[in-house]
Amino acid sequence: MPPKRKITREEITEAALSLLRERGEAALNARDLAGRLGCSTQPIFSNFASMEELRGEVIKGAYKRYCAYLEQDVKSGEYPPFKASGIAYVRFAREEREMFKLLFMRDRSAESPEAVNPEAEALIDLIAAGTGLDRETARRVHLEMWVFVHGIATMIATSYLDWQISDVSRILSEVYLGVTEKVSKENKKHERN
Repeated sequence: MPPKRKITREEITEAALSLLRERGEAALNARDLAGRLGCSTQPIFSNFASMEELRGEVIKGAYKRYCAYLEQDVKSGEYPPFKASGIAYVRFAREEREMFKLLFMRDRSAESPEAVNPEAEALIDLIAAGTGLDRETARRVHLEMWVFVHGIATMIATSYLDWQISDVSRILSEVYLGVTEKVSKENKKHERN
């Protein structure tokens, strides 16, 4: 009799990511996952101390996929890097709805701001370099744009909106130009006073 095939942490995590994509976070339970893997729940709990530990690995795997979207859109050169980050966020929400919901639409109150948005500092640097704004003003622009982009992405992920990326691109440009113009005028007014 051949030995039983050992199911690895990676296989379990990939199966959980697959279930998440297809059926949402509610499908991340031991019974459904064992069914997907064609085994009992024993290999799941041999590799993970709890479903919460597995959920943490699923979050890491989903975040890795989001980072691939970000990297792809920034490297493509189709948009300036800051705008490309917003486009990637929206595209991820459109194409990986359930992963987006798990990553960006869950309670994050116990997490630090750096954990919630680890790319923020690099994006703030991009805004400051591209506009000549000081770092604090660039941080304000980033926050306002992030709230706006997150709203669009959330509406797309929940099927409230069905905008094409070309529409998103146009609107992001309009809002970005409006916000940066407004804060630039405010800065000049404060400098004169």
